[in-house]
Amino acid sequence: MNRIACAMGASLLAFTMSVSPAAAHPPIAAEQAAASFEQDRADILAMAGNFKVRFDMQESTRWDAAYTPLEAKVSGGNEIVRVVEDTGRRIVLQHLLVVNHEGKDMVIKHWRQDWDYEPAKVLVYADRNTWKWEDVPEKMRSGRWSQTVWQVDDSPRYGGWGQFETQGGVRRWRSSWTWRPLARRDAVRNPVYDRYYVINRHQNTPEGWVHWQDNTKMGIKDGKLVPIVQEYVLNTYTRFDGYNVKAADEYWAAVRAEWDRIASEKGGIGVAEEAATGTVISGRLMQLADDLHNGEVKLRDAIAGARKLITENTRKL
Repeated sequence: MNRIACAMGASLLAFTMSVSPAAAHPPIAAEQAAASFEQDRADILAMAGNFKVRFDMQESTRWDAAYTPLEAKVSGGNEIVRVVEDTGRRIVLQHLLVVNHEGKDMVIKHWRQDWDYEPAKVLVYADRNTWKWEDVPEKMRSGRWSQTVWQVDDSPRYGGWGQFETQGGVRRWRSSWTWRPLARRDAVRNPVYDRYYVINRHQNTPEGWVHWQDNTKMGIKDGKLVPIVQEYVLNTYTRFDGYNVKAADEYWAAVRAEWDRIASEKGGIGVAEEAATGTVISGRLMQLADDLHNGEVKLRDAIAGARKLITENTRKL
């Protein structure tokens, strides 16, 4: 790691040590946890289905007087959310974007969210190109769920833990404070900030659900990690069935399993990223999926190729 990266890591550590996310909520009694467990599961599973999605992003408050906030941006699309795993205490939801290009429906693999009940540890973003296992304080595990989010190639993006709560008659899951790498929409601009510090909320609505993010965009200034601008992101999922869906499920199941194996055996995940695509192997993993869909490669060869890419491009932490 070069001197700049080391300085950034030290600044991140110093900033992290100055906050106490566990103090935001008290421990949950075992009786209360047991009573809400099935409702928690129902709320997570309710995020599965077919949706029309609206992505609403706005940089609203600048913390650095020299920074000019971006104009608000609204986009959208069609998306399906599939339950690809449900063991009771673990639920995995895969998101797939569906677009129409020249009259043909196309499926574009999107993000994935893994929910684990009363986790002992969570894979979190630690610094550039690095995700590490972080212990959840033992007294804060009861009744809580972790959410780990993965990118289009099933490499890690961020993780955090939190709890379901009801306020003002609305039930939602609220995360601990979590670090995140830049989204592609920001990374390609090479901005003055290089990571986000975030509170993350999921809540069901009569028409679907919403994902609300309170993002503090952070950057290095005068050798210190400081806030640059505040961003508010509201992603609204409204149930909608007016499109077709298909995907190479077995291939992506094998890719997910390989990332999980690497995280376990190498003590986390160290993989290089680039602004335009995410991980440096994202394009090749997606190309294998396309080749499989088009019949240009057999399933076993696509899986073998994906495993080789992931193994050779990750490092032990």
